[in-house]
Amino acid sequence: MKYYIIAGEASGDLHASNLMKALQKEDATADFRFWGGDLMQSVGGTLVKHYKERAFMGFAEVILNLRTVLGFIKFCKKDIEQYQPDQIIFIDNSGFNLRIAKWAKQKNFKTNYYIAPQVWASRASRVEDIKRDIDKMFVTLPFEKEFYKKHNYDVYFVGHPLLDAIADRKQVDEVNFKKEHNLSDKPIIALLPGSRKQEITKMLSVMLKMATKFTDYQFVIAGAPSQEYEFYKQFIKVDNVKFISNKTYDLLSISYAALVTSGTATLETALFKVPQVVCYKGSWLSYQIAKRIVTLKFISLVNLIMDREVVTELIQNDFNEKRLEEELHKILDEKEREKMFESYYDLEQKLGGKGASENVAKLIVQ
Repeated sequence: MKYYIIAGEASGDLHASNLMKALQKEDATADFRFWGGDLMQSVGGTLVKHYKERAFMGFAEVILNLRTVLGFIKFCKKDIEQYQPDQIIFIDNSGFNLRIAKWAKQKNFKTNYYIAPQVWASRASRVEDIKRDIDKMFVTLPFEKEFYKKHNYDVYFVGHPLLDAIADRKQVDEVNFKKEHNLSDKPIIALLPGSRKQEITKMLSVMLKMATKFTDYQFVIAGAPSQEYEFYKQFIKVDNVKFISNKTYDLLSISYAALVTSGTATLETALFKVPQVVCYKGSWLSYQIAKRIVTLKFISLVNLIMDREVVTELIQNDFNEKRLEEELHKILDEKEREKMFESYYDLEQKLGGKGASENVAKLIVQ
């Protein structure tokens, strides 16, 4: 079969690439055309657009780049019609993908969605559009199946693909890793400031201020694959900071604590059993819009899945030097760390077992 896959950022590229591998096992004739990144490209098929070309964050940023976004949508529709896929698979990235899905369903293409749009966070009315436009929905968070059930939509809970991504990776030799990247023997505090330039600009400067206050630790920036070191360099003003690009999992596997920008990275950090403080700051306009339409108690996946505060979230004005220092002190305390480890264990149990990519591939091919 011919598969057209649309992923929009680094995490989507990871999960889509694993799904493509699983599809190849289920379907020997699998042919791929996709929007994604380097990991998908390494599996095979034709890359149409790289996610780096359309990395816009927040409501305001999308509005400011609306002409470009609309151009991508128009191009995507045309490309799908020329390719005539047997199945379209949407990965996360709902702002873009739901627009394509509406059109695709009208054109009688088969539509699948993996890693569901977060309509449980805001504008639940969009469920009706999803029911109309998506043939099969594959959800990765345990509470999502119940959410959709309340809206009379039967979806498949397939487990979370991060369990596979983390379990299947090669173990890191800590001594060699530190030597290779010129790290000292001090415990590591990992800094995950996000993957988009807007995120990094707002997050990293405040995170780096901790390096002068916690001198018994070394701070290491986890560089996103979508950004070059030259972009990060402007924010690094102190000596107690290192930079490692595109090795976030390796870094987390040997880290003592982490400061993490809200998103998939909060769940990844938890699955690596690293105590963390969750941080988020958007533009003033994006935050004002989000505040009025988001209906959640929490922003981090860790707290949302557990339905309680496991990790502290410093959002917008709370994300400042004073509060961040206070919360970092807390997660370095042994009693606090022990409590967080216990919660992380419970979190992993809630996510189900391995095999998300295989489960999705079988259901799509069937």
